[in-house]
Amino acid sequence: MKPTFYITTSIFYASAKPHIGNSYEGVLTDAIARYKRLTGYDVQFHTGTDEHGEKVQQNAMKNGKQPQEYVDEISLEVRRILDLLNVSYDKFVRTSNLHHKEIVQKIFQKLYDQGDIYKGKYEGLYCTPCESFFTESQLVDGKCPDCGREVKYASEEAYFLKLSKYNEWLKDYINDHPDFIEPESRKNEIMNNFIIPGVQDLCISRTSFDWGIKVPFDEKHVIYVWLDALVNYITFIGYDPEKSEIEFNKYWPADVHVIGKDILRFHTIYWPVILHALDLPMPKKIFGHPWVLFGDGEKMSKSKGNVIYADELVKHFGADAVRYYLLHEIPYGHDGNISYELLIERLNSDLANVMGNLVNRTITMAHKYFDGLVYEPTAITDQDQQLIEMAKALKGQVENKMNDLKVAEAIDAIFELYRRSNKYIDETMPWVLAKDPEQTDRLKTVIYNLLEAIRIATVFLQAFLPETADKIFKQLNTENRGIDSVNDFTGMDGGIKLNTPEVLFARVDKDEKLKEIYEVQ
Repeated sequence: MKPTFYITTSIFYASAKPHIGNSYEGVLTDAIARYKRLTGYDVQFHTGTDEHGEKVQQNAMKNGKQPQEYVDEISLEVRRILDLLNVSYDKFVRTSNLHHKEIVQKIFQKLYDQGDIYKGKYEGLYCTPCESFFTESQLVDGKCPDCGREVKYASEEAYFLKLSKYNEWLKDYINDHPDFIEPESRKNEIMNNFIIPGVQDLCISRTSFDWGIKVPFDEKHVIYVWLDALVNYITFIGYDPEKSEIEFNKYWPADVHVIGKDILRFHTIYWPVILHALDLPMPKKIFGHPWVLFGDGEKMSKSKGNVIYADELVKHFGADAVRYYLLHEIPYGHDGNISYELLIERLNSDLANVMGNLVNRTITMAHKYFDGLVYEPTAITDQDQQLIEMAKALKGQVENKMNDLKVAEAIDAIFELYRRSNKYIDETMPWVLAKDPEQTDRLKTVIYNLLEAIRIATVFLQAFLPETADKIFKQLNTENRGIDSVNDFTGMDGGIKLNTPEVLFARVDKDEKLKEIYEVQ
């Protein structure tokens, strides 16, 4: 049996069309999921939409629609954008799903029955967009510490989750499991700002609106949207507090939740406490990824007019160019910027010049010198060894980087092999060898080495740029695409005939493309 690997994004809040910063999470998680499938895991990859709450109800009213009709449309839009970006989720979850609602109510009932939820009264400050309550001391300049918007005073009867009861347990758990929250800076932020000072009991129901899952024994209360959202990670793999399910036991605990750093508090305080109270194992890792910022380093905002959408980028540049930029230019622990200008520069330099040019030159030479036939190497020299050893070492390099979730560095390792292959062309000068009939065997060996280096790099590229990898394999005319084929430098079978070379990425004229983009807008 294959080892299992369960990975999730946070679920997208169904209040508006997701921008490229939201979409980045889907692409990042997809690259990890694809890599795990490539290396032999039984992967379960979930994403979806979080569909309840006051903000959703308000947005539906503004658009003259019922909440269910509104979230149906937003959910379809989220799915459309993820599909455009080739995000290979195994399950698209929706919190308006009837079975999910039933299990959420069972969870609430269980926590209430065992004394982890109690009824009280809430008086304090509330941020509607974040669906969160804050104390005066938690505000930043009098505004929500998460989104910077205005908060309002709220007072209502509510149910509370006893977070404070588990504060010491949570602190000890995080200290005893240093890899539970990554990167390290995120863990320090949560510990220093929330857990060490002491968490307060969490208001876990509302009565001022009705779009949500009802408290099972008190229907004037709607269950807090974050409880509803967080438990999707277990309800959609079969968790039921009243019985044991095979699928749940197969995949839980999750290997990693990939989330935005702005929702770290919910996933590293509320979620572990809920799981612990349910007597369930903790997820193995919470990875708080950085933000994608607008070109000048600003957070994207519709009010600022600096929002970029994934479907616009795909229309102008293609899915894999967008995927490459997001995965390569947003580093492991730091925010990254995106703009049309930056994307064009990276497309031209890496995708067109380094990779595209290498593949096109190599296959073109193979056709020119040998009618596209592949010959096994018979004249290997010391000049070849660095390229061969670098190709054989790529598996371990990518594995180490991906195990640490350093996706950008894994891509760097792949592109270093493409770069080294370009250098190898300059060193061996096939065009000179072609002029000397006595160097025919050497020329066949050089072309083979280039084709095999490209093939090995492209095996790993499948996790990051799946469309491009498929195009390269079709040009190479090989089905040797699996991880086991990279252990030796022998994956290009002699005697096969390469297909016609095709341009993978054409260079983009920046001025013309920007004019085209801004004229459309």
